[in-house]
Amino acid sequence: MHQALYRKWRPRTFSEVCGQEHITNVLSHEVANGRTNHAYLFCGSRGTGKTTCAKILAKAVNCEHPIGGNPCNECDACRSIDEGRATDVLEMDAASNNGVDYIRDIRDEVVYTPSAVRYRVYIIDEVHMLSASAFNALLKTLEEPPAQVIFILATTELQKIPATILSRCQRFDFRRIASPVIADRLAHIAEEEGISLEREAALQIAKLSSGGMRDSISLLELCAASGAAVNVARVNEVSGGAGRETLARTAGAVVSGDIEALFGIVAEASAASKDMSVFFGELLSFYRDMLVTRCAKNAAEYLDLTPNEYEDTRQAAAAYRTDQIIYHCKLLDEAYTSMQRNASDKRLCAEMTLVRMANEKHGSSTEALAARIAALEDKIAMGGIPAASAMAVQQQSQGQPAAKKAASATETASVEPSKEQAPAVQAEVKANAPARSYPGWMEAVKTFERYDRAGAAFLKQAKASISGDRVIIYVADNFTKKILESDKTQPQLLAVLRANTPTVSDYTVVCVKAEDMPVDDIDSLAADLES
Repeated sequence: MHQALYRKWRPRTFSEVCGQEHITNVLSHEVANGRTNHAYLFCGSRGTGKTTCAKILAKAVNCEHPIGGNPCNECDACRSIDEGRATDVLEMDAASNNGVDYIRDIRDEVVYTPSAVRYRVYIIDEVHMLSASAFNALLKTLEEPPAQVIFILATTELQKIPATILSRCQRFDFRRIASPVIADRLAHIAEEEGISLEREAALQIAKLSSGGMRDSISLLELCAASGAAVNVARVNEVSGGAGRETLARTAGAVVSGDIEALFGIVAEASAASKDMSVFFGELLSFYRDMLVTRCAKNAAEYLDLTPNEYEDTRQAAAAYRTDQIIYHCKLLDEAYTSMQRNASDKRLCAEMTLVRMANEKHGSSTEALAARIAALEDKIAMGGIPAASAMAVQQQSQGQPAAKKAASATETASVEPSKEQAPAVQAEVKANAPARSYPGWMEAVKTFERYDRAGAAFLKQAKASISGDRVIIYVADNFTKKILESDKTQPQLLAVLRANTPTVSDYTVVCVKAEDMPVDDIDSLAADLES
């Protein structure tokens, strides 16, 4: 009779358990020295070895001829436990048996001595599913356990376990198993089973399993079911994944604004019957990798990627700004959540999201406007903005009517600001002064933080550019604008800015609410810069 690979290759001793040496070493030492505890709590994500270690521990404490804390797997006790014949080793699933009656039955049974082995062992899986009354019934037994009884509790949700239970158990946290460790185990299994498995495919399976050995072995068996060699393409086909190449192609089409290519990618995924939510989950993970690559000095240490994958990710991230990646991650996350709630229009949701990502003009949120302003600042810093466009930004920041935006620089300079405008706005604007990104803005903010930490917290979220003797600060909301324009903040801010750039002795400050800038005005300014 065929047996699933994850059952056939389930570890039978502590030394066979992969990636949990910090736990298996302690357990085998306790068994070897006769210092086992009366209650254990194994917690961690699925497929990391909790139940496996619980069964090994049950065998080890009852083994007639233990070897260095490991069960021999040959004596009657070990064989009976492996075959499920041992009446003194009971495994219970709390997900389906979560009532107080089951725990009361256990409480009544523990007073009796084991019939065939040394210890009566209770393995309660998914223990967090027990009801409050069941936990209370279990608590009394854990407080005063009989000498011949051992409880092993396993859970994937530690936060749901009452503190009173936690304090009476020896707790072990099972970690997600590293991809190289899983890949090595899969290679060993494949060799023994006569499966042709490529190393890259083994690593891909390990990543898809999110650190779970059981899921990895199950996916390997599924990929090898046809008898063909297991490669990366086969893994992607079976798992429904898009593949790293498709993800990089999608990111490239987004940053280049190639909407036609994006529709083609979605059409390919749809024709192949791939789940769009799976595709977007992978795309979100790819953007996360790009974000780490952009922000971390030692990015390779935090990414579960091969050298070739890391290089491809680094090249893809080079075309993005950091704020762009963060904004796109938000859009992808919103779309992914929407797909989970409504499965009927996943393709439409995917296409709309990718179009919004590829063309920020289609987004009206604060993040979209901030991303577009950042793009304009980059072009300004490169000297690509005309004088007329610079003055348009100045006039917009002063809140002047749209009809005056096309006025000449000389006329703009001669306009007398109204009394309602902030004091910083009343300074004279230098004619034809080109706007550019403020150099050393974050350094200025750090200097200002020494004098006003609260005000600096708002400045850290803002962006700034220079136009003549005017510093334009783009803020997120009216509250921030009011704080930065207050009599308390303005004098010290001006002093810091003037000290930060000695060549300009008379800076003035204008605060502009980013979302108040009309979308059409930003579009026209962007068109001027691109022409």
